[in-house]
Amino acid sequence: MPKAKGKNRRQKYSYNLNRKRLYRSARRRAAPRIACSHIRHAWDPSKSVAQNLAEMGLAEDPNKAVPIPKKLLGMEVESDGRKQGKKIVRKPYVVNEMEYEASLPEKKSNTLSRDLIDYVRYMIQNHGENYKQMALDEKNYYQDTPKQIKRKINVYKNFCPEEYKDFIASLKQEKMDVQ
Repeated sequence: MPKAKGKNRRQKYSYNLNRKRLYRSARRRAAPRIACSHIRHAWDPSKSVAQNLAEMGLAEDPNKAVPIPKKLLGMEVESDGRKQGKKIVRKPYVVNEMEYEASLPEKKSNTLSRDLIDYVRYMIQNHGENYKQMALDEKNYYQDTPKQIKRKINVYKNFCPEEYKDFIASLKQEKMDVQ
């Protein structure tokens, strides 16, 4: 494919650019983003990975941090007979913050769709526990079998037990009002 006319000029050196600053910014952009905010804020870009992790009290290599004892013919032998010196932890707050965050209870992330909840409520309201009749219902758009409908109702019972109990109680109250 031919080049555009006038685009084959030689590149001239730009004296106005600060090459050192360009190189540093390119290196910073190319460095991977650290996902953990605690480690990211305590990170010193002028130090190596091993030095940064040692200052925070974190292990660089899990195999060296927790060595597996070597067994020789059924007898345990100490690994290399070296004594590990105590490492100075200059940033203990990083580990403390990570432990605190890990101890917090996990939020329930999985929920049911509004469509499924409405579908299950409609089926229970009109058919009760008759799954065969539910399978023949006109609102059964996906042509679920009776067992599939039963499974969906059980999922709803397990995910929202309080809501299900309230719904059943309101249905019983409606039946009492009708009689």
